Amino acid sequence: MKEIVPSPPPIVRNDAAAVQALFQQHVIPSYGRFDLVLSHGIGSRLFDVAGSRYLDFGGGIAVTALGHAHPAITEALVEQSRRLVHISNLYYHEPQGRLAQAITGLIAPGKCFFSNSGAEANEGLYKLARKFGHEAGRFEILTAINSFHGRTLAGIAATGQDKVKKGFEPMTPGFRHVPYNDLEAMREAISPATVAILIEGVQGEGGLTAATPDYLLGLRRLCDEKKLLLLMDAVQDGYFRTGRFMSFQRLLEGVPGGEKFLPDGVSMAKGIAGGFPMGAFWVRAPYADLLGPGTHASTFGGTPLGCAVALKVLDVVRREKLDENARSMGEHLRAGLEAIATRHPGVIARVRGIGLMVGVELAANGPNIPGEASRTASVRFTNLLQAAGLLVIPAGTQIVRLLPALNLSRAEADEGLKIIETVVARIA
Repeated sequence: MKEIVPSPPPIVRNDAAAVQALFQQHVIPSYGRFDLVLSHGIGSRLFDVAGSRYLDFGGGIAVTALGHAHPAITEALVEQSRRLVHISNLYYHEPQGRLAQAITGLIAPGKCFFSNSGAEANEGLYKLARKFGHEAGRFEILTAINSFHGRTLAGIAATGQDKVKKGFEPMTPGFRHVPYNDLEAMREAISPATVAILIEGVQGEGGLTAATPDYLLGLRRLCDEKKLLLLMDAVQDGYFRTGRFMSFQRLLEGVPGGEKFLPDGVSMAKGIAGGFPMGAFWVRAPYADLLGPGTHASTFGGTPLGCAVALKVLDVVRREKLDENARSMGEHLRAGLEAIATRHPGVIARVRGIGLMVGVELAANGPNIPGEASRTASVRFTNLLQAAGLLVIPAGTQIVRLLPALNLSRAEADEGLKIIETVVARIA
């Protein structure tokens, strides 16, 4: 039979240079990619096309909550795809309703909207805030310096880092940035146009800095006093990454008054479906119905397939108590890294973070880290770890992030610590 459309060329599976050439010729170069061509993975292991094996402490930037090729995710994808993949949000379907019920049960009574990414979830929060303040003419959202809220035009305007804004001016109006963990600075920044405050519980891209309990509780009081919405971006630090469903739940454990703390809206994504593209935002009453019919939409948001996978992720986390594992393995990693820092203070300045969201800050005046001089210290250190078989994620110029799967084992954690110490010792 005559071909109407020529068959595509076979996928190159064993030639890294050929795969990279495909990207160079056909993919927009908006990412600074590491020189690595991956082919498959299982659990916390990844393999490249040459057969080299890597221990994955990057987790797809906190996305692969159950590791790679988890059988429960595969099962959910196959089973749901046999029944229903997509119908649009013009109709009802059970998986979306059940997922919204599960999320509200883990935060507090309210309602959810489903999107495809964290940036889209944050866009929903911006629209919620503007809808809330529209009649009074309020539209301004205060965010934190060193924050990160996505790569859309509104997302980069909300982000408190100048590097993401360059070349895209003028910025979308309605955002101002205030020092993080500084309650008085936030109070002083409020203007008659201010409608909401948006922060991360733990700044991920900004260097693994956690909000203090006093700051969180103070922001809640301030928002109540000034009739502002308190919004939280939990795209990276949510979904059990810190050892509780939301980072504010972990940060306020045992703190007087912490059990009553609740933001007005929370965005989430990354680990929500273990690698299947999905985002969401939750809104508490009485604001959950502000975005009525026709005010916000997403063609692919909350599909039966995506929601089925997300429900399966929650089921595995609950059944295997991965929230507890995130705590114990996070504490084990931090203790091990702090011991390495004590032995090599000239290379590692400090260790920070909570749960399986750990940051290693390199000493600013330490020994030279081998690699291209034009690269930041964090990228050069990441390259050395990669060459030794460990994948991590840079954050800024001096910090690398460890964001492994929530089911990381003790043996894998120890293996990662051993690789880090070997590389640090070589640098020292």
